Formats: sequence, C-alpha cells, structure tokens
Amino acid sequence: MSVVLTIASLLGFIALTAGTALFVAAEFSLTALERSTVEAHAREGDMRARQVRQAHRTLSFQLSGAQLGITITTLITGYIAEPVLARLLEPAFGAIGLEGPAVHGVSLALALILATSLSMIYGELVPKNIAIAAPLSTARWTAGPMIAFSTVFGWMINFLNGAANWAVRRMGIEPAEELRSARSPQELGSLVRTSALHGALDQRTAQLVDRSLQFGDRSAEELMTPRVKIEALDRDATIADLICAAHDTGFSRFPVIEGDLDNTLGVVHIKQAFLHPVSARRTVKLKDIAQPVPIVPASLDGDEVLERVRADGMQVALVVDEYGGTAGIVTMEDIIEEILGDVRDEHDEEELDVRRTPTGWNCSGLLRIDEVSRTTGYNAPEGEYETLGGLVLERLGRIPVAGDEVLLPQPGNHPTFDPHTRGGWIAKVERMDGRRIDRVLLRPVDADALAIWEHSHG
Repeated sequence: MSVVLTIASLLGFIALTAGTALFVAAEFSLTALERSTVEAHAREGDMRARQVRQAHRTLSFQLSGAQLGITITTLITGYIAEPVLARLLEPAFGAIGLEGPAVHGVSLALALILATSLSMIYGELVPKNIAIAAPLSTARWTAGPMIAFSTVFGWMINFLNGAANWAVRRMGIEPAEELRSARSPQELGSLVRTSALHGALDQRTAQLVDRSLQFGDRSAEELMTPRVKIEALDRDATIADLICAAHDTGFSRFPVIEGDLDNTLGVVHIKQAFLHPVSARRTVKLKDIAQPVPIVPASLDGDEVLERVRADGMQVALVVDEYGGTAGIVTMEDIIEEILGDVRDEHDEEELDVRRTPTGWNCSGLLRIDEVSRTTGYNAPEGEYETLGGLVLERLGRIPVAGDEVLLPQPGNHPTFDPHTRGGWIAKVERMDGRRIDRVLLRPVDADALAIWEHSHG
C-alpha cells in the first residue's frame, strides 16, 4: 500500500509542478504580449487567438488568478513531495551510518531542498523563459486553461484582487486592467536610431521620424523666428508699402506694429493686397486690415503651438517672453522645417543655415545648439545660451567683430573631440549683423592644429 501511495505522491508532485509551470507560463506570456499583436492575431478568427484576447483584456484578473494558482500548486507540492522524498532518502542515509533522529532530519532537509529546486526550475524558470521567448504561442496554449481556472475560482480572485487594488489606491495609484502597450517618444526615438544604425531604416526616413518624435519636446521659443529677424511694418504704412516689402524680402506675412514689436496690432498677408483696387492701395492703411493672431508664451510645447497656428487663418502666432515682450513669431513654415529640415522656395534666401566647407561648417549664428550637434557633430555642454551665436558670445565675453576666433568647450569641460587624441573645436565669427553674430565658421582641429592655435592666441 505504501508503494502505491509513494508512486501516487510522486505522480502528484509531477502534475502539480506542471500546474505551476502552466500558471507561470500564462502569467509571463500575457504580460509580454503587445495589445496590437493580440488584436491582429484575434482578427484571424482562431478560437485560441480569441481566448488570448479575452485573457489579455482582463489582464489584472488573469494575473491574480495565475498568482493564486501558483500559490496553491506550490503549497500542495511541498506538502506532498517533501515527506515522500524524505522517506525515499532515509534508507540511503541509514546505509552510510546515520542513525536515529539524524536520519529523519537530514532526509527532510534534503527533500525540502530537492523539491523546492525541482519546482523552481521546472515549474517556474523553464516556463518563464519559454513564455518570454515565444509569448504568443505560449499564450495560445495557456489562455484556455487560465480562463477556466479563473472562472472556477473567480470569487476568490475577485476578493484577493479587490483587496490588492484597495491597497494600491491607498498609495495614490490607480490600478490598470491592461498593460500600456504604447512607447514613450524617447523609447521610439531609440528604436528608430538603432534601426537606422543597422540598416533596417534608411537615414532620411529615420531622421524624419526622429524629428517628429522630438517635436513635442520643443518649445515655442525654439520653433520661432527670433525678433531680430522679423520684418515688421508700421500701422500707418499702406497696402503699397506691403507690396514693396513683400517684393524686397520675399516674405508674405508681416506684423503690423505701433512703435515696436512689443506693440503688435496684428499681421497682414500679401494676399490681402489683391482684395483692394489699385487706386486704393496708396490710401488704405495696414492698421485697418491687420488680422489679430494668437499670442503664445515662449515656454508652450510644440504640439500646442502647432494646434494654435493651425487654428489661426493667418497660420502664425506671436511668441512672448516671461516679461510680456515679443520674443518672435512662429509660422507653419517654422513648424514644418522643424520636422522636415530646411524648406525653401524661389523667394527664400539662398544662404543655408548650415553649409559644409572644406575645413568645417559655415553656420548661422541663430542655429540652435541641438541643431549644431545634429548637423556638425559638435556637442556643446549645457549653459546659459540657446544658439551657436550665444555660445560664442559667452566664450568671448564681449560683442565680437568679424574674424574673432574662440576655442569652444567640450561636454563636461573636457578639451577632447576625439577619444584617442587631444583636439577641439574652433569657432570663427565670419559675419556680424549689427551686434548679432550672423555667420560662424565651425571647424574641428586635431592636437597639432590646436597647439598651433593656442600658441598664436596665447
């Protein structure tokens, strides 16, 4: 009789370990699956695929059921296996000379270690690794039994899940029934860059997607055309003046001001000129046709700026700083260029923001620091500047003149631009626009060239 009980106990141990493996595999496969994958698979009409979708849609409930199943099978495994294994081991320890209580104690300890190890390896670790490696196929095999178990023990699962949810809510966290399958822009950006690096995505497409993902992190201040580059017209100027300004600058929209940009009355578009007869173009003043435009703070994020600009008929918004002064304007063209790069037509200036030269890059002084890094490879450390011109000003400590050169800092103030040799980056002011740095020649130099430069500027 004892032999029959021993065999039955061993078979029960194997069955319970398989049960633990089932619950562990179900738990890890459901959490590893993406919602989009589950939905796409379910649309094929397969019954198991629909079971996977049903389980995935009640994920919190199913995971609680898996935890309950793991707990039940593990407890029963220990209750059955440890004494049976201990009885099987006792004769072996008696044969080597152990006697009395020592035999029982050592056998029980070794049986506990053996049962726990077998249960952990074959009941938890092996199914966990299988579920992570092949989540969909694993879920197809385990979803049906999991749903059946959860249905039978639903009352207990609901009680335990409710108690857990109550505790979680007390911590200020709202429990979720399903995992979020969305990825953050940072994660998606990393995936895009990795795909481009390994050739799975062409460079142009990767750059476009990466810029699109970063767009929401941009502020109105980063997107705008700065105040110093704005061409404005006075409130008493006429439609004839508007036509002349459009011809001379190539711009189609102009702020209408009273005194300066801090008193902007609105914006006029060149198309408005053609709504009036030629005879009236020298008499109709711009203050009478200026259209009001949205005013946005410089800190507003890119997505909201896009919505404001799109909602306005003039497709332009005025950007104000924290003191209420006009910092610049942002147009739909500015937003498109942030994503697509430089967009030019026959009316734009031929000079590019960044132009490759034999020794480096000829850059606009208004180029943002992140754009400098993206186009030239120079990574500036954090500082109180937003543009390349601002960085050069900070390094010089004065208003420069054309021809001034300065050694640029490296991230962390380390003067290396190559990991194997000492070098650096030199910025030369090519052209000034009043007190503003208009063009900068940015070039990397190796150790020898840097030594020569430092000696001549020492």
